[in-house]
Amino acid sequence: MLDWEADSPVLRRNLASLLRRIRDEARRRDKLNLSSARNWHRKIMDGLAVPNPAMVGGFRGEAGLHDIEVRIGRHHGIAPANVARALSEYERRLQRAVERLDELIPPDANLSGDQLVAVIELCAWAHAEWVRIHPFANGNGRVARLWVNCIAMRYGLPPFATLRPRPGGRYESAGEAAMRGEWLPTAALFRQLLVESLKG
Repeated sequence: MLDWEADSPVLRRNLASLLRRIRDEARRRDKLNLSSARNWHRKIMDGLAVPNPAMVGGFRGEAGLHDIEVRIGRHHGIAPANVARALSEYERRLQRAVERLDELIPPDANLSGDQLVAVIELCAWAHAEWVRIHPFANGNGRVARLWVNCIAMRYGLPPFATLRPRPGGRYESAGEAAMRGEWLPTAALFRQLLVESLKG
């Protein structure tokens, strides 16, 4: 089986299939929750060699994952014992923000400038906070970018955050800022990525 870290044809197929499914869910405006992320992670890892089966769809701090530490650069993800609480707050805040945007932005609407800013800021917060929590043992960046694309497509934007390879430019430094709880660098980067995506 292929290494879960490798940029393999299997991984790329998994991601492409998953993005099509997420596009359909976004168009229906399905409710977003932590179960979505678990299922995405399982689909990403399908057919790949994982060191511990509990890591597929499992959050750090759960059974078999009590002592899994992660980091980006010099910054560690939150402690495994705190992941469940942080994810519960993440889900609550994400759902509340999405409910507000759903009320403000009808399906198939052309976004106003303010609405576009609100969507990009939610994408940036959702990505940065997921990265900060770093709930999975591996694959957090891919799942964070799926959150971005899910939210973007929900409001009629293209899926502008590439899943593989990861975005270039300031993506790595934005990730390090996210680990410190700063999401504004991610918002600046996402505005640039969206413009590039729209230019096509």
